[in-house]
Amino acid sequence: FDHDSSGPLHIKGLHNNITMAESKFKPKDLTEFRKVFKTFDHDSSGTIDKKEMRDVLTKLKMYDSLGKLEDLMKEMDVNKDGVISWEEFLQIMIEIKFAGRESSFAKVYNKQKQTVIKVGKGQTVHSFAVEEMFAFSEHINHCLKDDLECKKFGLIPINTVDEKKMGLCANVRDGILLAKFINIAVPNTIDERALNKPKKGKSLSLFQINENMNIVINSAKGIGIKVVNIGATELTDGVKHPHLVLGLIWQLVKLQLLNSINLKSHPELVRLLEEGEDLEDLLRLPPEQLLLRWFNYHLKNAESSKRVKNFSGDIKDSEAYTILLHQIAPGKCDNKGLDTKDTKKRAQMVLNNAKKLDVESFITAADICKGNPKLNLAFTAAIFNQCPGLDPMEEEELEKIGLLEDDVGDSREERAFRMWMNSLGLEDFYINNLFEDCADGINLLKVIDAVEPGIVYWKKVYMKPSNKFKMVANQNYAVVLGKKLKFSLVGIAGEDFVNKNKKLLLAFVWQLMRHHTLKYLAKVQEKHFGGKKVTDEMMVKWANGKVSSSGRKSRMRSLKHKGLSSGVFFLDLLYAIQPKVIDDQYVTEGKTEEDKLLNARYAISVSRKLGAVVFCIPEDLVEVRYKMVLTFVASIMSCSS
Repeated sequence: FDHDSSGPLHIKGLHNNITMAESKFKPKDLTEFRKVFKTFDHDSSGTIDKKEMRDVLTKLKMYDSLGKLEDLMKEMDVNKDGVISWEEFLQIMIEIKFAGRESSFAKVYNKQKQTVIKVGKGQTVHSFAVEEMFAFSEHINHCLKDDLECKKFGLIPINTVDEKKMGLCANVRDGILLAKFINIAVPNTIDERALNKPKKGKSLSLFQINENMNIVINSAKGIGIKVVNIGATELTDGVKHPHLVLGLIWQLVKLQLLNSINLKSHPELVRLLEEGEDLEDLLRLPPEQLLLRWFNYHLKNAESSKRVKNFSGDIKDSEAYTILLHQIAPGKCDNKGLDTKDTKKRAQMVLNNAKKLDVESFITAADICKGNPKLNLAFTAAIFNQCPGLDPMEEEELEKIGLLEDDVGDSREERAFRMWMNSLGLEDFYINNLFEDCADGINLLKVIDAVEPGIVYWKKVYMKPSNKFKMVANQNYAVVLGKKLKFSLVGIAGEDFVNKNKKLLLAFVWQLMRHHTLKYLAKVQEKHFGGKKVTDEMMVKWANGKVSSSGRKSRMRSLKHKGLSSGVFFLDLLYAIQPKVIDDQYVTEGKTEEDKLLNARYAISVSRKLGAVVFCIPEDLVEVRYKMVLTFVASIMSCSS
């Protein structure tokens, strides 16, 4: 390592050494090494310590004695700092692969590699953790255990015994299992009447499966799931794309478990405010950070010095879990686990305590000890959802801090705009709270640049706005660009967005969404509209013409026409585009509120079946909310040939 014999190890020399070592391997080999290295490096520190090595050896049933463990560490730890770095890991692989060296680590590596199933695709090796496949399968089995159709179609229970068959990836092949689990994650997202299901023992055709996958993928987008690089082909042939299937399912599991971890569902989370903070500080935190804050709140109240900063290395010894459960339910959960030195035994005692609280979890003691961040995050969320252990808020307290103030309409708009922004597929981008996450202008400018590529001159942007002045400068630039796009921004200034003026930010984002929607519509319907800017009148004329040519009698006078509330016109429009997609037995006259909602729910799922990306909810259509009706009709039009 010390190439210049100067004594100190320079970063440049170290980097050169790593580059030299990496250059000896093919890209696919390096990808495999990195995947396996991460399975040792449980706390994601970039190194493997003695405990992590021992944990792996124990799991592989290769741990004989402390002496042999220390011999293995000495063999690999070149610079004698007590841990194995990535470059030291690579060095031993070079000696094994090219020098033919007999190494005790070679057997460990090869056996550990088998715990990570690899699926080849061209020159790329896609890997995934077996324990996550098992855990998600068990979770879905539990969530859908009473679904008679899933049992009838052989989708449940998912095979978790033979990991090579990848039961979960095989069972998503027709879209039905995924659609049902989406409804578990966010109830009523998909109207099952729109799904194609096997009848009289006949399997679904490829066309019917693709329609189901359209519903699944577009519904996932509609609830804020990122589905970049995931299409019907990848899900239908999930066994060849397990990393994509697991990526989608993990997002759904996470959404299901974290969906209610917010101040609206749990106003008692206000008790987590620390000295000098206000409500906005909590609103700014995503669910994962709220969970960590909640975890540490209980650790502090238990007078423990322990704190958790992640869901991997900080909790894998199970001490924090033991203290947490005893603190929130001292009458049911003991803290005897602290008396044992066996971490796996302590982890099992944690799971036993969780069961006493009726916490439904799919994590194993080994997963806790390994520090799997996804499974431990899910387990912590399950504990919170079952027993938050926070004193409820009195109405006077809620009113004092402003949590009773709520505009349902604005709340629904914020959700729709947030889902749309998240669906754009931007890297390192996720909007958890529209008003908080757009306050410094960075995310808003990213969306503007996605809607109108190249319009943002990034050298003018403060990428790390450390004070209000820089935030206002970013937002003023966003307003300038909005005017350039011909938005109506009278009386709107950048400072309004920094100050989180909800009405004005919603007005700006709506114009962004409208611009993006109509721009895309003009492009896909270029032959019909001649490349002209699409207006409301043009959309109404087009839709009425379609419905009339199909022989249906319903009409709309405008996008604000109250007659649209019944949902009949939307269903007639979908019928006009593809008659077979509508089953008339499910269409009501839409005279009662219940029937209107049924029609709207059916219309949204059918439109997604045709390929439309929809962000509104049934209530938006029943109430004929102009903005949502416009985007809904536009999305239907974009699917019409």
